[in-house]
Amino acid sequence: MSREDSIRLNKFISESGLCSRREADRFIEQGLVYINGKKASIGEQVKVGDRVRVNGHELEPREGEEIVFIAVNKPVGITSTTEEGVRDNIVQFVNYSKRIFPIGRLDKDSQGLIFLTNNGDMVNKILRAGNKHEKEYIVTVNKPLTDAILQGMANGVPMLGVTTKKCKIIQESATVFRIVLVQGLNRQIRRMCEHFGLDVIKLERIRIMNISLKGLPIGDWRDLTPDEMRVLYSMIEDSSSDDRKKGVSVTQKKSDDSKPNNQQKKNIKPGSGKSEYSSHSRSSKKSNSGGNKIARGRDSGGPNRKSKGRRGGR
Repeated sequence: MSREDSIRLNKFISESGLCSRREADRFIEQGLVYINGKKASIGEQVKVGDRVRVNGHELEPREGEEIVFIAVNKPVGITSTTEEGVRDNIVQFVNYSKRIFPIGRLDKDSQGLIFLTNNGDMVNKILRAGNKHEKEYIVTVNKPLTDAILQGMANGVPMLGVTTKKCKIIQESATVFRIVLVQGLNRQIRRMCEHFGLDVIKLERIRIMNISLKGLPIGDWRDLTPDEMRVLYSMIEDSSSDDRKKGVSVTQKKSDDSKPNNQQKKNIKPGSGKSEYSSHSRSSKKSNSGGNKIARGRDSGGPNRKSKGRRGGR
C-alpha cells in the first residue's frame, strides 16, 4: 500500500463541499484561490498539509489517504461486482478490511488477474482502450485453430456495432492461443471466437500491463509492491481519462470494464530492478485452477517470484 500525495486543486475544493469543480475553476481563473499564501493556477496539485484559501474561505488541509491496490487471481464462479446482493461477488470473496472495488470486470465464467483498489482516480487511465494498455489472456477453444481463424481475429472482428482493434495472437497448441488486447468490449474474446464458430472452454487473464499472475495461486491476492506501483504510475502518466480525446466511439465504451472516474496525473518515475511480491497477501476460498501448459514463455512483464502471503479462509 502507498499514500496518495497530491490531488488536483479543483477536485480538492469540490470535495471540501464549498462548490463544484467547474465553480472551483472559475474561482481559480479569477485569482481568488491561494495555496500556502500563493495565488494558484488551473491544474495545480494540493499536497498533504497544504493550506488552501478560496474567496476568503480557509479549507481544512487534506490528510494522506492510504491507497489499497491489490492483484487477485479470480476463480471461475466469482462475479466482478461490488453489489452486495450478488452471490459470490469479488468483494465478499476477497473480504478485505477496507472498502475496495474492482478495476474492470472479468466474466464469472473466466478466471485470472483482476485489480482491486480504493483509488477511483486510476480507473479510467487503466481501462480506456485509447490508452493502449495491454491485457493478456490464454484461451482454450473446442475445435482446432486454423491460420485463417487466428489471422481473422488478429485483424479485427465486427461486434456490438464496431470492429475490434487489431491485436496480437500466438497459437500455443491445436486448441489454445494467447491473445493481447487493449480494449475490453463486453465478452469480447468469447464473441470473437463465436464469430468463427468456436466455443471457449477456458479463458484466463494472465497479465494486465506490467503485472502478471506468475507465482499467485488461483483464489489468492497480494498487494502490489512499491516498484510495481511506480512502474504502473509511469505507464498511466500520459494516459487520457476521456475516451473522446482518443477517438473511441460511445459504443466501445460499453465494455467489461468498471465505472469511469476522473484521473489525476501522477509524477512518479518507474523503479528499476526486480521486485518481490509483498508479504501482505491472502488466500480466499481454494479453487482448482486447471491451468494451461503454455508452449512458449509468457511475456508477463511482471514479477516472477512466488507470494509468501498468509493463507486463510474466505
